[in-house]
Amino acid sequence: MTHKTSAISARIAHLHGRDQPAHLLGWLEAFNAGEYYEAHDILEDLWLQDRNAHEANFYQGLIQLAGAFVHLKMHENPAYPAAGPRLRPAAKLLKLARVNLQPYNPAPHNFDNHSALQLIDHWQTQLESTNFKTNPLESQPPPKL
Repeated sequence: MTHKTSAISARIAHLHGRDQPAHLLGWLEAFNAGEYYEAHDILEDLWLQDRNAHEANFYQGLIQLAGAFVHLKMHENPAYPAAGPRLRPAAKLLKLARVNLQPYNPAPHNFDNHSALQLIDHWQTQLESTNFKTNPLESQPPPKL
């Protein structure tokens, strides 16, 4: 649990009682809305509760996936206007996300892990193809799962 737990609980309250855990659905909702920092926080809240659970690396991979896009969106953060995107750290997190998600076949909670891995590969290739000089998030639609 973190100091953000109550805010996260309020944000995902409408997702309880479904087939998938509310935290996972909240992560998907935030990720698909381009709210990568929030997606990261939502699952981190769950992951911190039990880092030894069977799904811990799965959740960590999704946290890292969202974190990669936090780095790509750095130029949009008014708190860090001069920071710019962090392309190499984003690529590093994409690689870590792949390592953590890859073993889950099938993934917990019927999550579409295949699409997540394809998304990781696509964005990793985009970053590497320009030798980390161009932010693909500036020329491509944001990812969705």
